[in-house]
Amino acid sequence: MQRRIFMSGAALAAASTAAAAAEPEAAAIEACARDYIEGWYAGDAARMERALHPELAKRIVKRGADGHAELQSMSAMTLVQYTRNHKPETGKRADVKILDVFGRTASVRVDAEAWIDYMHMAQVEGRWRIVNVLWELRA
Repeated sequence: MQRRIFMSGAALAAASTAAAAAEPEAAAIEACARDYIEGWYAGDAARMERALHPELAKRIVKRGADGHAELQSMSAMTLVQYTRNHKPETGKRADVKILDVFGRTASVRVDAEAWIDYMHMAQVEGRWRIVNVLWELRA
């Protein structure tokens, strides 16, 4: 019994130490996600570009003309151009939730007004950048 209590206490201490160490990273990860979604809503291409890795792959599964599922992709450059041409919007949903962080990688969910994004981020040259996005439109 004492051994279990000690092990549980040690695990709790390790978890709280890890959480405290992750706080600065969590802030930087959230800032990256906010550059992405708030940059979109503001039509701020520079902010969007700052959030994206140049080799970003943003994908959605949609039904093709033949009725079969197809994977549609968007590059970083395309997303930046769409953002540049996007009419600014205010008061839209922009909820960010960090799902997991391990080393220099993170998984993040962004709940936007019309869609949900699942992102994979990587810390590249000291900055968090979005590498992959899988998204789905809200019904």
